[in-house]
Amino acid sequence: MPKSRRKSAPLQKKYNQQIEQQIAAIADPVNQNIETIARIHHQMESEIDHHQRTIEKITALLSRPAFLYFIIVVMVSWIMANLLLIYVGLHAFDPEPFTWLLETINIGSFLLTTVVLITQNRQGKVAEQRRHLDLQFSMLIEQKVTKILTMLEELRDDLPQVESRLDPEVEAMKHPVDPHQVLNSLDQMLKEDLLDDEENVL
Repeated sequence: MPKSRRKSAPLQKKYNQQIEQQIAAIADPVNQNIETIARIHHQMESEIDHHQRTIEKITALLSRPAFLYFIIVVMVSWIMANLLLIYVGLHAFDPEPFTWLLETINIGSFLLTTVVLITQNRQGKVAEQRRHLDLQFSMLIEQKVTKILTMLEELRDDLPQVESRLDPEVEAMKHPVDPHQVLNSLDQMLKEDLLDDEENVL
C-alpha cells in the first residue's frame, strides 16, 4: 500500500501542475483584458485638466449624504438663532422672511447646478466614447462570426462524408448586418407602435 502511494504522488503532482497551467492559460487573457481596461481608464483620467478634476472633486463631496445633513443643520440653526434673538428682544441678523438665507440658498443652488452640469458633460463624453468602442467591437465580432459561418459552410461542401443541405438560418446569418437598416426598421416599428397607442387612446 505505501508503494502505491509513492507511485501515485508524482502522478498527482504532475496532474496538479497541468491543472495549474490550464488555469494560468485561461486567466492570462482575463488579466490582459483587465490591464487593457485599466490602461484605457488611466488614459482617459490623464486627459482631465486641473480645473475639471477640481470640479469633479467638489461634485463628489457635495453628492455625499453628509453634505445634505450639514445643509439641513445650518438652515435649522440659522432660523432658530434668528427666532431666539427676536424672542429675547434682541435684533436678529436675518429676521423673517430670512432674506439672507434665501439668497444664499439661491446662489448655492445656481453654483451647485453648474458644477453638476460640468461634471455630467465630461462623463457623458466618456460614456459616448465607450458606446462607440462597444459598437465598433460588436460590429467586428459580427463580421468575424459571419466569416466563420461562411468558412464552415465551405468546409461542409468540401467534405464528402458530410451531407450537404441548405440551412436558411445559416444562409441568412452569413450576410453582414447593416446597422442603418436595423435602425430604420427599429424606428419604423416604434412609430407604428406609437400610432397604435394613439389610436387606442382615441
